[in-house]
Amino acid sequence: MTPPDGALHVSLSDPLQDNHEFTMHDSTPDSTPAALVYATYPDLRDKRVVITGGGTGIGSELVTAFAGQGAQVWFLDIAKEASTALADSLAGSAHKPRFLPCDLTDLDALAATFAAIEAEAGGIDILLNNAANDDRHGIDDVTPDYWESRMAVNLRHTYFCSQAAVAMMLRQGSGVILNFGSISWYLASNQLSLYMMAKAAIEAMSRGLARDLGAENIRVNTVIPGAVRTPRQQALWHTPEEEARILAGQCLPQRVEMQDVAALSLFLASNNARRCSGREYFVDAGWYGA
Repeated sequence: MTPPDGALHVSLSDPLQDNHEFTMHDSTPDSTPAALVYATYPDLRDKRVVITGGGTGIGSELVTAFAGQGAQVWFLDIAKEASTALADSLAGSAHKPRFLPCDLTDLDALAATFAAIEAEAGGIDILLNNAANDDRHGIDDVTPDYWESRMAVNLRHTYFCSQAAVAMMLRQGSGVILNFGSISWYLASNQLSLYMMAKAAIEAMSRGLARDLGAENIRVNTVIPGAVRTPRQQALWHTPEEEARILAGQCLPQRVEMQDVAALSLFLASNNARRCSGREYFVDAGWYGA
């Protein structure tokens, strides 16, 4: 079912409770499952991490991965049932993730939520702007109201979440912001013109913020996932025919998993990426540009 306009939604997934090792199945028929073990980044332990759209899909794996590093995680979403279940499933982490219900299209609610995080945590070290919705649309279907709703869902909150986090990061003299783009506009995907516009703008935003904030020791990068195998994508669009098309276009003949996106995000958030800022980092199995 298509979410209502203005809703931030990623599809429900079963949270993985083992924070260190995951078994992933390649899409090729005769492939052998490969285990992905997250690298450990000691500097992420106890870091204050905020993740938008963290209740389901890629966001839920980001929550799981950062909690597995011993970070303090707050995640925002409107999917209350899935988000509560995710937080409960990670209760054994060094810090149980905190779910904060928040409609990010409501800027007053967004500001109040970040103020609540600051009151509880004293600041934010790492912000991951993950929330988005890739609702398909035809050109004739776009009304002014629909335009505004797509920009609110996919672009506007990224800036205002960053603005709220930056105010805290400036006071502490450091911080990391990871904004999430999309391979879709590089590939000129069908029926996604507004979504692609928003995602292209996010890359420009990241570059601008990186330049403005670099002198303050705040790094800003964009993570660009390829065709990630999430429950939402599998249920709505990734048919066997579409999967075959994706695999034919990639350099690597395996699907990109949510854990692959989380692994890159852990690295970019850590001190191992201390000289990485103002850039786009693809995790797409070599689909674009190769």
